[in-house]
Amino acid sequence: MEKKVIIVGAGLVGSLWAIYLSKAGYKVSIYERRQDIRNAEISAGKSINLALSYRGWKALEGAGVAEEVKKIAYPMYSRIMHDLEGNLTNQAYGKKDQAIYSVSRGHLNSIMMTMAEEKGNATIHYNYKCTDANLEEGKVAFENLITGEKIEDQADLVFAADGAFSAIRYNAMQKLNRFNYSQKFIDDGYKELLLPANEDGTYQLDKTALHIWPRGRFMLIALPNEDGSFTCTLFMPYDNHEYAFNKLKTDAQVDNFFKKVFPDFHEMMPNLIENWHQHPLSSLAIVRCYPWTHGKTALIGDSAHATVPFYGQGMNAGFEDCTVLWELMKKHNEDWELVFNEYQETHKANGDALQDLSLHNYHVMRDYVADPNFLLQKKIEAQIFEKHPDKWMPLYSQVTFSHIPYSEALAIGKKQDAIMKEILKTPNIEEIWDSIEIENKILGEL
Repeated sequence: MEKKVIIVGAGLVGSLWAIYLSKAGYKVSIYERRQDIRNAEISAGKSINLALSYRGWKALEGAGVAEEVKKIAYPMYSRIMHDLEGNLTNQAYGKKDQAIYSVSRGHLNSIMMTMAEEKGNATIHYNYKCTDANLEEGKVAFENLITGEKIEDQADLVFAADGAFSAIRYNAMQKLNRFNYSQKFIDDGYKELLLPANEDGTYQLDKTALHIWPRGRFMLIALPNEDGSFTCTLFMPYDNHEYAFNKLKTDAQVDNFFKKVFPDFHEMMPNLIENWHQHPLSSLAIVRCYPWTHGKTALIGDSAHATVPFYGQGMNAGFEDCTVLWELMKKHNEDWELVFNEYQETHKANGDALQDLSLHNYHVMRDYVADPNFLLQKKIEAQIFEKHPDKWMPLYSQVTFSHIPYSEALAIGKKQDAIMKEILKTPNIEEIWDSIEIENKILGEL
């Protein structure tokens, strides 16, 4: 008998999971609230550019779509910090040739949807808003946002891949007895800007790096696009700071803010004010919930564990959900009760850990990357990693360049940080950081 699946949400995770399920012989119907984004012009600065790393690539390779995605992925081998005077500091992300990849969310989503239809033979229904769900019976109710028509569909399995503000979770899961749910907005919002290419189409900044303007309580970042431009994102408090979004009320205030705080960036942005008004101010939330499954229904991606973007792992984590579920499908021979139980029981801790890591990395990016002690710590860690890769892998590399579960990486990272804090107290550490004495001291603590 044909096995049928409903996926709510045709975003990145929903589209990828459709490809996996189609490979396993399921008939997949995807319901998407938006219109087909492929019919709309995709602006490079439409949403935060995404940083694709090991976990994401593994999932894409497993689905057989990595080669297609590589065509729109741009490697960033390091972060380049811009100080107030325009001086640059370059910090490699990993070992030589290790990179994270800048991809446009819109372009990637378009590719994934096309691959789901063509490679996965999935059917995508657009402009359908989820209004209710029966989790035990696999029934989902929808309303067509154009015609107003109300329909119900039913399947053997239902996956909610409809993001941080999931309709399946809100309309059904959150009504369950003993369902735990929390939503926390951080104090900061974000606004995007599009730094144009030079007149000859070349990049104004080094295209092989992620650029950061760290300013203590806030920061600006820039990721390269395929057309010579950079998608830039300003992360800043809404209120309660000398510089805050709600204090920038006039064009003159915006212009003065950038001129004073990001002077080199200001010089590169001839259309700053026009650009400022083109993109909305958006908020950032962390969503935690449990259980992730009930009956025939499961939450995946942001609907289960939405995080803030400061580790560049939100998409990678959602894609890793697909890898985890796929491996459990094979392990349990598609006994979905066993699959669902192990998925949530073993993987929930990783969702929580990534959220903790993401918040921590915001402090790293906006403040510590300009701190001499932090930079020295990274130099010491890189050297130990180079000499003893079996004993020490820096936290960033564990998260970004490995498949170590996020919860394990967080625990190891805390232990490493405690060791390094003691090492940095060593007298004259700046002169002797690369000595055998320091190396042996670190290894003795492991």
